[in-house]
Amino acid sequence: MTLLRWICAGLIAGFAGTALTQTVPLKTAPEVTLRSTPDTVVWGYFAADIPPALRIKSGQTARIETVSHGGINLPEDPIEFFGKAGIPREQVLQDALDIRAKVNRPRGGSAHILTGPVYIEEAEPGDMLEIRVIALEYRVPYGVNSSGRGVGVLPDLLNAPARKVIKFDLKRNVALFSADIEIPLQPFMGIMAVAPSKESWMISSRPPWRWGGNMDFNKLTVGATLYLPVFHAGAQFFTGDSHAAQGDGEINGTAIEASLTGTFQFVVHKGAGKSMFWPRAEDADFYYTMGMDLDLDVAMKNASQETVRYLQETRGLSAADAYALASIAVDFRIAEVVDAVQLVYGAIPKKIFKQNPDYWFKR
Repeated sequence: MTLLRWICAGLIAGFAGTALTQTVPLKTAPEVTLRSTPDTVVWGYFAADIPPALRIKSGQTARIETVSHGGINLPEDPIEFFGKAGIPREQVLQDALDIRAKVNRPRGGSAHILTGPVYIEEAEPGDMLEIRVIALEYRVPYGVNSSGRGVGVLPDLLNAPARKVIKFDLKRNVALFSADIEIPLQPFMGIMAVAPSKESWMISSRPPWRWGGNMDFNKLTVGATLYLPVFHAGAQFFTGDSHAAQGDGEINGTAIEASLTGTFQFVVHKGAGKSMFWPRAEDADFYYTMGMDLDLDVAMKNASQETVRYLQETRGLSAADAYALASIAVDFRIAEVVDAVQLVYGAIPKKIFKQNPDYWFKR
């Protein structure tokens, strides 16, 4: 193998830098559990000065409970709200009721209930955090979709709040939208983030950015990997806004918002975050590049530039060839357009390359 091919192989293996040439054993069984309680969640914001809810080491696997804000952040009592939809009291999470009663949502905070932060001992600014999505479990057999006037891509379509409780048939892995419509369940965390780069004490959890956050990226399901640059000691990982299913775009403002428990393996790659700007992701079939902006056209340009840069860095292509390949073989899609900052992603099929490094998840 030539020196150039060896360097490129190392970059490809980690998707973000030569630090990822290290082999990290897969650990599917959780070694620790972080419950969702009033003491381990924050409501609607990120910050770098929040005491850790959990401390782990790089390579460890953690099971993390989350609580959806769907049906919880209403003036109406959650038991009454869900009861009207036929949800029995015992299926309303006590965690959700405790959090609603005891956790403060500060002014400027968004709707999301976030579990964390998880402090990864080895992580330092300039590193990269790899998050492997090992498992996602439903905590309740239902979810909520909410919209209304002023919400989503069509803010003038509705004249009143529209909240729909959707029950699940977990044996068949479908959401029962109506008597005639069933939606395949594909759970994912709408928010996975590290503490943001800004030094201010609080950043709203609504707009995504370099630190991840409210990306609503439905490809981050079981078997996917998210890569985030680290800005603060410990990385300080948050997750929540858990979803049971969502289309690209999330156009009415929400998905099927449903409480999940996620199992994640965290791996720190030293120095690999220095050259990152946007988050990146990967699964068994694709590499994913991203671009974000308030303007959808600019988000598209950012995703395109990130894709060209990735193909140059990892495959040794010229700018012209990377640009051509991105046009010929890469699909660009809208992950979400409803969180102020909009996210476009490029899906680069692994099958177009004759060689790809081994990936931890096998179908």
